[in-house]
Amino acid sequence: MRVIIIPTDFSENAFNALTCAIQYFNNEEATFFIVHTCETKENHQSKEFEEQLDHLLERVEYLTFNPLHHFDTQVIYGNLMTQLDNLVDVQNADLVVMGTQGRTADRKMSFGSNTLKVIKKVKCPVLAIPLELEFKSPDRILFPSELLIPFKNRELDLLSSIAYNHGSVLNLLHIAKFDTLSQRQQEMKALWESRFRESEIKYKRQDLGVPTTVINNIITQNDIDLLVLVNSKHSFLESFIQLPTIDSLSLNLKIPFLILQNLPR
Repeated sequence: MRVIIIPTDFSENAFNALTCAIQYFNNEEATFFIVHTCETKENHQSKEFEEQLDHLLERVEYLTFNPLHHFDTQVIYGNLMTQLDNLVDVQNADLVVMGTQGRTADRKMSFGSNTLKVIKKVKCPVLAIPLELEFKSPDRILFPSELLIPFKNRELDLLSSIAYNHGSVLNLLHIAKFDTLSQRQQEMKALWESRFRESEIKYKRQDLGVPTTVINNIITQNDIDLLVLVNSKHSFLESFIQLPTIDSLSLNLKIPFLILQNLPR
């Protein structure tokens, strides 16, 4: 069973991220933990937050009833990053899903500060849902990779499950200046072909040049529905989750953005 954590600030952006997450895993048994965090505990606020979560749950179950899905709600107190990281460990979560913007959205910024912090700090895959996105099946997935970093089996399973359940085509973009693959890169490519054998894979080599320009162009030209990147040390992709690069990348990014975490957990 998938375990998915969805933080909410009770904004429509957060609710939209929740409904998109439910549809992403429409064909899988899953438990969704809907959580609201606040720095301090005050009795009158605690009751108010619990009532808001109950109302949110009623709204979700009315709109998206699915016998495969189970829901739990929690109010947790303390620092968002610390508490979310703890909850990921306690629940052995597969994924955190967030809107790219919260209640105090600045439309000039593509990613809110909390979303960026979660991507950088929480050791769990993160699916970021753009502002006001209407759900669309991820028919075409783009994964840029240098084919050098070993991937976690659990995270590959998450992606392969999404691809399989939606009949997705996986566009594997090999970032390199030369056509020839090293032995390690050949092994990584073979691993991808094995793990995604039930999905169609399209392979392309690309000298990345200016990362944001190239990736935005590929997304547009190939009608990509989901962009996948890996958060890993000592990789050029690491720079994508540092401001301002991620914001310049996502200014034209109107599709969900899945970050896999290749960091110790």
